[in-house]
Amino acid sequence: MKFRKFIHILAIIALIACFVPPVFAADEAPKDEATTYYNRAELLLNTNDYERAIATFDQALASNTTMIKMSDALLYTYRDKGYAQIQLRKYDEAIQTFEQGLALYPRDKMLWNNIGYANYNLGKYQDALAAYNNAIRFEQNYTIALINKGDTLSKMQDYQGAVDAYTNAMESEPGNPTVTDKLAIAQKAADSNSTTTMIVIAILVIIVAGGAIWYIQFRKPEVKPEEKKSKGKKE
Repeated sequence: MKFRKFIHILAIIALIACFVPPVFAADEAPKDEATTYYNRAELLLNTNDYERAIATFDQALASNTTMIKMSDALLYTYRDKGYAQIQLRKYDEAIQTFEQGLALYPRDKMLWNNIGYANYNLGKYQDALAAYNNAIRFEQNYTIALINKGDTLSKMQDYQGAVDAYTNAMESEPGNPTVTDKLAIAQKAADSNSTTTMIVIAILVIIVAGGAIWYIQFRKPEVKPEEKKSKGKKE
């Protein structure tokens, strides 16, 4: 009886021993630094600590990014680092970050939209417009990019183009109060611009027509040299 009990205890010890090495191995396994830095950066971003968030995102990017590249974490690293730079009005640096992200994720609509927003704040409206068009190309109903495109076209005084962009934004998100207000303003500006253009055209037509009439009625007849000579002779 004691022998059986002894054998039973040995079996339990052997069974426990089988599980001990994996536990130690797990403890000794190297941690993924990029993931650690990424998670820490996101926490800093959520507390609006943008400078430290940017520095920590850089630490993640400087680490082995194999693991975070397997998920969306690497994409979010570029998105969120650039977002933090925009909050600090470091628009040129944000553009560089977004361009680095686009090198890996060229079809990401948010990276395109954000690089457009950075260019818009730098007054580079053509570059901003091109970026917004790329974002919309990858998702036609991307409301934020459509609104931003409308804002850019308004700055460029292309009010009809802005109306079209806001109209598309309204179709993608009906009832959006921001879009409703912007559309009304752009429509009013487009109508005013159209009226002004028509008035200018009408004035130009009147000026040209008046000049033509004056020329026909009041111009001095041209006298040929031969006629002047003959008129000067005495009979």
